[in-house]
Amino acid sequence: MIEIEYHKMRSAQLIREAEQERLARRIARMNRTARHEGPAGHDSAAAESHTDRPRRHRIPRTA
Repeated sequence: MIEIEYHKMRSAQLIREAEQERLARRIARMNRTARHEGPAGHDSAAAESHTDRPRRHRIPRTA
């Protein structure tokens, strides 16, 4: 009997976690869409960057 109750509780917990993950993905998708539909004439590279640091130029590797 205890195993059945444990199974029901675990199943309900997994369902709640899945719903939270779906909600988080939906919010992230909405934020991404809103960011891409931002004001016209805005530099998209600056909007996509995650830091204020300029991109580092890599030196080609030598053989």
